[in-house]
Amino acid sequence: MILSCQNITKTFDGKTILKQANFHIEDHEKAAMIGINGAGKTTLLNIITGRLQPDEGVISISKGKTIGYLEQNPVLDSEKTIFDELMSVKDYLLVMEQDIRQMEQDMKHREGSALTALMDQYSRLTTRFEMENGYACKSELTGILKGLGFEESEYDKPVRTLSGGQKTRVALGKLLLLSPDIILLDEPTNHLDMHAVRWLEGYLSTYKGAVLIVSHDRYFLDRIATKIIEIDAGTVMTFAGNYSVYARKKEQYRADRMHAYLNQQREIKHQQEVIDKLKSFNREKSIKRAESREKMLARIEVLEKPTEVNTDMHIRLIPGITSGKDVLDIEDLSKAFGPEVLFRNISFSLKRGEHVAIIGNNGTGKTTLLKLVNELLPADKGTIRLGTNVHIGYYDQEHHVLHGEKSIYDELSDEYPALTTTQIRNILAAFLFTGDDVFKLIRECSGGERGRISLAKLMLSEANFLILDEPTNHLDIASREILEDALNEYEGTVLYVSHDRYFINRTAHRILELSGHDLIGYLGNYDYYVEKKAETGTTPFLKEAAPSTASSSKADWQAKKALQAKRRKLENDLKKTEEKITELEEKIADLDVQMASDEICRNSAKLGELTATQETMKKELEVLYETWEELSEQI
Repeated sequence: MILSCQNITKTFDGKTILKQANFHIEDHEKAAMIGINGAGKTTLLNIITGRLQPDEGVISISKGKTIGYLEQNPVLDSEKTIFDELMSVKDYLLVMEQDIRQMEQDMKHREGSALTALMDQYSRLTTRFEMENGYACKSELTGILKGLGFEESEYDKPVRTLSGGQKTRVALGKLLLLSPDIILLDEPTNHLDMHAVRWLEGYLSTYKGAVLIVSHDRYFLDRIATKIIEIDAGTVMTFAGNYSVYARKKEQYRADRMHAYLNQQREIKHQQEVIDKLKSFNREKSIKRAESREKMLARIEVLEKPTEVNTDMHIRLIPGITSGKDVLDIEDLSKAFGPEVLFRNISFSLKRGEHVAIIGNNGTGKTTLLKLVNELLPADKGTIRLGTNVHIGYYDQEHHVLHGEKSIYDELSDEYPALTTTQIRNILAAFLFTGDDVFKLIRECSGGERGRISLAKLMLSEANFLILDEPTNHLDIASREILEDALNEYEGTVLYVSHDRYFINRTAHRILELSGHDLIGYLGNYDYYVEKKAETGTTPFLKEAAPSTASSSKADWQAKKALQAKRRKLENDLKKTEEKITELEEKIADLDVQMASDEICRNSAKLGELTATQETMKKELEVLYETWEELSEQI
């Protein structure tokens, strides 16, 4: 075991983010930490690295083990070039190499014991240099840079001139080159294109150390993770397997918890009904039994109702009108920026109801293509024709369609003035903006909040043709799944750019790949695309076959019918028992009235006969009470 977290608790401003969190990471294990935005994932990483102190609990890292951390937005402002910045990690190897070269020169001028001593020193140093991979250091460095998407022509760029995403890739490269015993990665795929993500998957899969990743990229987690650590409402749970295995186990776990909760609620209700019934019998023995049951009921540890899945945010995308069958037709479209050609003479068309994903490496022109369709940029050449009654709804990854100076409320009310205050507040509440949150300025919102605002505007647009640029950026897994469900139910047409392969798998009918200035089409989702691209024609992971069979289904149906029949019989017996109890109680009460009359009181023989009859009835009633309890329990 390389890392252990024991009973970690952390509170901010009275809100408990983590409560008694426990998990561990084994040597060489690849684990992933998931949870909604704000769940406490980054907080936990900062506690592990010592940047934050827990309120309670202990972090243990094996003695002598090194730890490396890539945060979401690393700060790099270096005058060094990209190559030299990475090479700085291996400065000690450069010094070692210089010492080796110097020793080689010195050997020419040494003799006898001095030479022998120098040769011994030289042997030890070269052995260490070789063990530290010194001879292959530069090739390892260039391999990492190429894998992360840097062209050789970029190696001499000063780090300070890079974009935020490029700096993150440089920081990731440095961390991989350091090769710590355990790597902590916070959203490592955010600034990587598909090629770089696939390279990183391969690199981490064979990485000699342990890895702990925070990510919303479910496809990436499926390929890398062997353990999922989930933070849900402050509680940490661990699941063996990748994301898809976790999703199945979590669904089963949630179903089991809900089943247990509902069963307990039924049992509590039933016990209360039995208690009320026993008290209504108004007998000392029945009242004692009722009191005993009340004590038992008070000792029950009442289960909390499990939280429902995806019930917080609500998206319904409904076209205002139906478009014509032909939605979009593009012919011989070309676009370049100066000498940089993005694509030449590309053509494709969209029919009503199609969901089409555009994929490709960074810089191939995917976002530019969407802007051309949306008339935000002019084409150099070619035609773009929209069909009849086509109304576009546009989701921009940079959220330029939002106005930074406006409040969230004004953003919607200005765009849709016909909406009442109540309607706007209800819509914003559906996207998790409540109370004074609605008056927050757009420019003060996080990336995830801006994404939700853009989705709210998209829902209100009633568009029948959605153009989406990286719609899952800044959304947590739960929000992505909500959006996926909304798109799958949407009857309009969708054209989108995304690096989220899991999202593409769930929502795309067709894929268009921008590569080498050209556009290549694939009829299917991302897995189909991978299958067609792979030389072997196979995918890395096979789907499990469904276990259900016709015979097992028939057996389940027969068992269910038998159980229903048994329950109906028990309920019928209970009803008959209750009727007999009522009948006997009435007869016993009638006998009490008769025995209290003057006529019977003066007739000792008759009084004795009635008393004996009543005692027999009471014994029979006692048996009926017990039968009623037993039947109630069985039901």
